[in-house]
Amino acid sequence: MKLGILTVPFSGMSLEETLQYLKTLGIQAIELGTGCFTDDSHCKVKELIENPQKAKDLKALVESYGMTISALSCHGNPVHPNPEVAGHDHENYLDTLKAAELLGVNTVVTFSGCPGSDPGAGKPNWVTCSWPPVYGEILDYQWNECLIPYWKKAAKLAEDAGVRVAIEMHPGFCVYNAETMLRLREAAGPAIGANFDPSHLFWQGTDAISAIYELKDAIHYVHAKDCRIDPRNVDKFGILDTKHYGDIEHRSWVFRTVGYGHDETVWKDIISALKTIGYDDVISIEHEDALMSIQEGVEKAVSFLQNILIREQAGAMWWA
Repeated sequence: MKLGILTVPFSGMSLEETLQYLKTLGIQAIELGTGCFTDDSHCKVKELIENPQKAKDLKALVESYGMTISALSCHGNPVHPNPEVAGHDHENYLDTLKAAELLGVNTVVTFSGCPGSDPGAGKPNWVTCSWPPVYGEILDYQWNECLIPYWKKAAKLAEDAGVRVAIEMHPGFCVYNAETMLRLREAAGPAIGANFDPSHLFWQGTDAISAIYELKDAIHYVHAKDCRIDPRNVDKFGILDTKHYGDIEHRSWVFRTVGYGHDETVWKDIISALKTIGYDDVISIEHEDALMSIQEGVEKAVSFLQNILIREQAGAMWWA
């Protein structure tokens, strides 16, 4: 396994300044944002496509610091009911595939997206329950008329580019847990898999280890981000929470730096489970901790993970 990081928090710095800093931390791989919900300050995909030499220069710059590019991230909503939004996010997805091809990157991270409730809707509608029956009708429309047709075509485009798509399982979008992830993968094919980010599963009450074994061969990529459940607020309000992420005191859960939501034992179990199912690739830190500065959050995450990652092959069992 290798220690990586999503560089988006460092958008105020140039890519080279970011690489200089990350090298001092022992980071081995970087994940670059390419647009939509993900800042693209370090990777302007249209510029790379228009001038392939820029792609070569970017790759060479990263390699000069002893790192690799592990993934490109274009988190968006290509099935948005507003055709302008959907068209923009789909175009960004296509450009990201082309940039990945130019850079020799085999993984693109994104969201599944979420359509509206019907053909006349103007905004996405995330369904969270099965009754009244209208919600089942909405889900049928979203999956069978929008999501599956889109991703069947999008998966083929990824395959043609030599890229696999890692869908981040995120509430608010149609793919938000292992069950919905596997449903989309079954419909669209093996080019579609999961970006396993435990933070989005923790607050749903999911056991991360069980989810890893359920997904097994479907995990294409992994984010290292934690989530702390606040029992005081859960006891009063439950786990669904629409308060702003900045209202830390009153929220039922908040994103945290790894180790500040779940202890070392939990994260060791996550890394061990990933290793058991055959995932031996990059663990990419994603900093979204509102209680820490970017530098402190990243450095604490690096320090925490350095002692947990399994870096070497086990070798023969001399004891059995």
